[in-house]
Parts: sequence; structure tokens; C-alpha cells
Amino acid sequence: MRIPKPPVPNALKRRPPRPGSRPAGNGRAAAAAAADKELRRQEALEQAAEVPISVVGWLDERTGASPFLRAMLYRKTPRGTNWYYTLGSATLFAFLSQAVTGVFLAMYYDPSPSNAYNSVRHIINEVWLGELVRGMHRWGATVMVVLIFLHMGRTFFFGAYKYPRELNWVVGVVLLILTMAMAFTGYLLPFDQRSFWATVVGVNINASGPLLGPYLADFLRAGPEFTATTLSRFYAIHMLLIPGLIAALIGAHLYLVVKLGTTAPPWLKAEKRRELAREEI
Repeated sequence: MRIPKPPVPNALKRRPPRPGSRPAGNGRAAAAAAADKELRRQEALEQAAEVPISVVGWLDERTGASPFLRAMLYRKTPRGTNWYYTLGSATLFAFLSQAVTGVFLAMYYDPSPSNAYNSVRHIINEVWLGELVRGMHRWGATVMVVLIFLHMGRTFFFGAYKYPRELNWVVGVVLLILTMAMAFTGYLLPFDQRSFWATVVGVNINASGPLLGPYLADFLRAGPEFTATTLSRFYAIHMLLIPGLIAALIGAHLYLVVKLGTTAPPWLKAEKRRELAREEI
């Protein structure tokens, strides 16, 4: 005598299809409908994947940026290029970091003699991630100054200032001066005792320069003496004037680098001269 199988629980039973969800027939129509649905899904995914390509093509057709990008990204580099050639890109990255963090700091900073110091304290102590952003901006200024000096030193010792790159060297020197000026004008903005008297000493040093020195000092002070307008003058120079000039000159600097290329290390040139000398002998 066989023991009957236990009944299947209701939770494990297959639910009947809803009316209209499965066409009548022997299952072939249902399989065809499922295949057609999968095909439409694949076509929708392919169309969605082509959207970024279409957007890039639309922008390139109207801006003509692809020739510039090809020249920028696929330009030839000399043999012997090493990590010293990345100092310029590192300086550019430091400038972008300063620009981004400076925008966030400007949202909470108050450039008035009575509230400047308190606004900096508010950023450090109360604003979410304010201490991190302010620290990045403060120490990032030192990093940018160090990097631009290293980049200028590499350019000088590698002889990259010679023909035909003299103009690019002049642009780099102006960028170095503007970077130092941006660091100098930003030092006053916390407006504590140290920054105030250090700025007084720095402006007096500028005033001792020949011919243009007194006029430059009056321009920085916004008058013959330090007043409430001096802080606003430094803030405007630090936030608007110098970053705009630096951004424009960086664009010209990169254009000349792409147009003229980079120079090879000097030791490779010396080896080439020795090889030519041996062939002549």
C-alpha cells in the first residue's frame, strides 16, 4: 500500500497567471512575446548608450574642439621625458584647488575689519568641513608657491627658456610674480595681529622701491594709511583681479606649450652631440 504524498503548501504553489498576461495557445505565442520584449529592451539600452556620444558629437560640431584636444592630448613628447615634467601640471592642479576652496571660503567670509577675524573663526569652528577647507586653502598656497618655484627651476636648468620658447618663459615669470602677489594679499584676510603687522611690513618694503614703489604702496593700502578700505582692497585683488589674470595667462602658457612642444633633457642633447662628433670623425 503506497503512502500518499503530502499536499503542497499554498505558499509554494505556483500562482495562476492573471487574465490577459498570457495569450491563449500552447506557449509559443508567450515565448515570442517574451523574445520581442527582450529585443525592445536591448534596443532601448543601445539607444541610451548612444546618448553621451550624440551629446559629445553635438558639442564638437558647434565648438570645433576636437582639433585642439587632439593637439593637446596626442602631441609628441621628447625622448627622456620624466617626472620633472609634471611640475607644471602639479602647479595647475594646486591653482584649481585654491580656486575651488577659495569660492567656498568666500561664501562665509566677511571682508570687514570688525567681522573678518570672527568670520574665519566661524568657518573653522562651526561650518561643516570648514576647518578642512580652510586648511586646504591655507597650506595649498604654500604648496603652490613651492611647486611653481620648482617648475621654474626645472625650466631654467633644462634650458627650456631658449629659442623658440622665450615668450613662454616670460609668461611663466609673470605667473610666478602673480602667485607671490596672491599669497601676499591673502595673508591679510584673517586680519589678526600677525597678518596685519606682517602686511604693514610688506607694504612698507614695496614703498621703498624706486619710482613706482610709493605709488604701489598707496594702491595696496587704498590711501596713504591702513584703513578699513585696505582689507576690502586686498580681498578684491586676491579674489578677483589676480585669479583672473592667472587663469588667462595659464591659457596662454598651455597654448604655447602645445604649439612649441617641450624640450628634451640637456643630457640627451649632449649624448647626441657626442654621437655626431664620432660620425664626423
